[in-house]
Formats: sequence, structure tokens, C-alpha cells
Amino acid sequence: MKKPVIYAALTVGAFLTLFPYLLVVLTSFKDRGELFSTRPWLPAVPPSTDSFHRLADSGFLTYVGHTALMTAVLTVGQLVFTTFAAYAFARMEFRGRDLLFWCYLATMMVPNVVTMIPLFLIMRQLHMVNTWFGLLAPYILGTPYGIFLMRQFFRTIPTDLEDAARIDGAGPLTILWRVLLPLSRPALGTLAIITTVQSWNNFLWPLIISSSDDNKVATVAIATLRQSIGGDYNLMMAGSLVTLLPMVVIFLSFQRFIVRSVVLTGLK
Repeated sequence: MKKPVIYAALTVGAFLTLFPYLLVVLTSFKDRGELFSTRPWLPAVPPSTDSFHRLADSGFLTYVGHTALMTAVLTVGQLVFTTFAAYAFARMEFRGRDLLFWCYLATMMVPNVVTMIPLFLIMRQLHMVNTWFGLLAPYILGTPYGIFLMRQFFRTIPTDLEDAARIDGAGPLTILWRVLLPLSRPALGTLAIITTVQSWNNFLWPLIISSSDDNKVATVAIATLRQSIGGDYNLMMAGSLVTLLPMVVIFLSFQRFIVRSVVLTGLK
């Protein structure tokens, strides 16, 4: 009797998880009249693409491009700077290394909303408000979680490999590039996936630091659709579907690596 109960519970959980996404798809293909005249879980007959045409006319695709650019830059920056910092904490010897690392790691205990106002004040003093530099600066140089993940993975690699490379005349950068990084592909893939998802879905900081269309991202644009048009849920759901599709494509393309990343982060 255990298996039927387990499968029933999993089915209910899967339904509750997927039902909101189903509503997004169904609402996106309804026109304004069908939104309140039909049940939310019933499809439109025939489906309407009016919301997507109005969404394209509003310039929403430009904001999606801004989001893609921000995500790409943050992912590359995280991989580069996080790797350097993790290598220093894992392999280099200097005074106060462990104390500095644990103090930096302790910042993970502080919620992001607590540091938003001080961070905004710093950006205002640097004249970086409403700029691409202000949008990217807090995250491009690495995060405590990413540095912790890479440091812990580097520490699992035997030091004998590095000693052999040093005997052959390799320096720290050569060892990092030719020895550690090829062995760290699972950890790098994990960090890339986590950074991509978090950057794509980031909402609070872009909302605070940006106020013009030149650097507005898709999540903020969806929120402003309701304010500017007055509760056009068809248009909002169409925008949500457009921003959701890239994450679905990434999941379908890299689901093997995503599962591996979940296992890796759980173990490390």
C-alpha cells in the first residue's frame, strides 16, 4: 500500500506545482473578454495572440534582451572572479586567510533586503544609479555562496597534481587554468546554472537601481505593465510566458547537468 500512497502524493504535488504555469499559458492566449467570461483553467476557443502582438508593440522584447545581456555578463563575471577568489582561499597561504573567508561567508546569514538601502546609497555616491554599472556591480565580482562552492570543490582535488605541475615549472595561473579548472567542470556548471537562474529572475535590485527604459529588465517590465495599463492580466501573463520560455529551454537542454548540480550542492 505504500507505493500507491507515495505516487498519489507525488501526483498531487506535481499538479500543484505545474498548475500555475498552466494558468499562465492559458491566460496568455485569451483576449480581454474571455479572461473573466470563462473559467481560468479552460483554454480559449479559438486561441488569441492579441496579447503577444500588444506585448511586442510595447517594446517588451527589448527588456528581454536587456535581461539576457545582464544574465550573460553576470554569469561570466561570477565564473571568472569567483574562481580566482576560491583558488586563493583554497590553495594560497597568507595570514588571516581562514578568518577572512569565514567572515565573508558569514554575510550569507544577512538577508539581501537588509543591504539594499546601504548598497543603493553607495551607488548614489558613486553616481552609478540608473546605469548598467550600478545594475551589475553588486553581483559581478562573485557571491559568498559561489566562492564557498568552488573553494570546497578545489579542496577535494589532490594537491599532488599541483605539486607535479610545479615541478614542471608551472605557476599559480597555469595550475589553475590547466589542472584545476578542467577537473572542476561539474562545480563550474553548477555555479553557471545557479547564477543564470538567479540573474534572470532578479527583481528587487533592478527595480531599485533602474528607472529608465535603457536598462530596464523583463521582471521589472512585467511589474510596470500592471501599473501603466491598469491590470491587463492577459498582457502580464503573455510577458510572463515570454520570460519563462528561456528557462524552460535551458532546463530541457541541460537537465542532466541541473540534476548533477542539485546533487553537488547537496553534498558540498
